[in-house]
Amino acid sequence: MQELLGRIARLDPSASLGLRVIACFDELVVGNVNTRGLLAAAASLAGCSAGFRQEHPRRVLRVSPRGSVVDGDPPELDAEFMAPASDGLVVWLEREGEALPNDAITLERLALAVRIRHGRGRRDHDNRRHLGLLTDLDVAAEERIAAAVALGLSATGRYRVAAAPLFAVWVRHPDGPEDVIPTRHGPIHAIVLPESYDAFEASPCGVGMVSSVDELHHSFRTAMVALRLCAPPDDGLVCADVYGGLIDMLADTPEDAHQPDVARMDDVAKHPWGLTTVAAILATQSVREAARRAGVHHSTLSTRVDVISAALGFDPLDGFGRARLGLAYLSHRLRRSKVLDLPAPPFGT
Repeated sequence: MQELLGRIARLDPSASLGLRVIACFDELVVGNVNTRGLLAAAASLAGCSAGFRQEHPRRVLRVSPRGSVVDGDPPELDAEFMAPASDGLVVWLEREGEALPNDAITLERLALAVRIRHGRGRRDHDNRRHLGLLTDLDVAAEERIAAAVALGLSATGRYRVAAAPLFAVWVRHPDGPEDVIPTRHGPIHAIVLPESYDAFEASPCGVGMVSSVDELHHSFRTAMVALRLCAPPDDGLVCADVYGGLIDMLADTPEDAHQPDVARMDDVAKHPWGLTTVAAILATQSVREAARRAGVHHSTLSTRVDVISAALGFDPLDGFGRARLGLAYLSHRLRRSKVLDLPAPPFGT
C-alpha cells in the first residue's frame, strides 16, 4: 500500500487529485487490503486521521496519516465528515476546520471500499461504476445500455471513449462522463466523448473508434490501442481513426497470439535505422518518397528495403506485403510500448 501511495504522489500535478483518490482505492480493493490499510490510505490522502465503527460486533478503529492506530474515542464530528458504509458500518475523517476539496471523494471511496471489504457490496456492486459497466465486454448489452442512460447518454447516440493514464498532462479537458477504470495495464482515466468532439489537448491519450452505446467496450479497447501507440511529445494524442480497420484488428487480437511477422520485426528493429525506415515506407508511396522522408539517398533506402525483406521473409512493397508490414510494425510497437510506464520522479525527490 505504501508503494502505491508513493506512486500516486508522483503523478503529474496537473492530473486530478480526485482521480488519484479513485485509482488508489480501486487498487486497494483489488488487492483485498484490510480495514486498517484502507483507513491508513484515507488518512494519508486526507492528511488527518480516519476512523471506522462497526456495530455488530462492536468495533472502533482510528488510524493516523502515518498509519499508526490512534487510541481513544473519536472526537465529535460534523455530518459532512462521516459516511455510512452499510447498515452498522460508518467511516469518517477527523478533520479540524473546513472541509478540503477532496474530502468528499475520499470519504465516498473509503465507504465503498469498507463496504466491499466486509462483504456487503461485492456481489451486487462489484466495485464497478456505470462507466466501468459500459466499457466491459462481459456485461450484458441491456446492462450496458442502462449504464449509459444513467450517465446521461442517449441510447441511440454514437460516442467515443478517450483513454489516458493518470499521469497524463491535460492542457484542455473535454466534457463528458469520466471515471477511473481498472485494466490489465493499470488504472486508466476514461472519458466518453460525442462522435464529433471538440478538440482537446492531452498527452499521452488515445481516442477510440465511434460506436453505439452498447458497443462502447470496443471503442474503449481501440482507445487503449491508440494510447499505447502514442509517442510523446510529438504524438501525445492519437485517434484510432488514423489507423482505421487496422486498429480494430489490433484491439481484437490477443497480445500473446502467435504472429511470426511481429517476431521477425524484432530482427528489423535491431538495425538502428530499421523502425524509422519501416515508418517511412508506410507513410509514403514510393522508395524515392520514403528516402526523402528518411533523409537518405534512394539507393541507400533500396538497400535497406532488401535487408528488411530478407528479415521479414516477404517483399514489403509488393501486393499484400505493405499491409503485412503495417500490421507487423504496429503490433511490434504495441508489444514494446512504454507509454503507460509511470514517469520517473523529478530529480532530487
